[in-house]
Amino acid sequence: MKIPVIKQLFQNNSPENLASTLEVLESFCEFRGVNETEVDVVGELITNICGALEVHQMIKEGAEEKDALNAFGKRVMGSIDR
Repeated sequence: MKIPVIKQLFQNNSPENLASTLEVLESFCEFRGVNETEVDVVGELITNICGALEVHQMIKEGAEEKDALNAFGKRVMGSIDR
């Protein structure tokens, strides 16, 4: 997860575009010819896209962009520390 990447994705893509991309990446990972390295890279992309979608949702609910990005980052880091 990289907050600058999530910010870039959020600012330059609609939730619909992000959701469509997410579907394609998930489908790609299901192909049995994909190796572990490729799955790791796609997994990182999926995490960043999900983050951008969550930031879109938080802003829709009234949060400021900076606060939404920080809240997402803290939530992910908190779940890693557990």
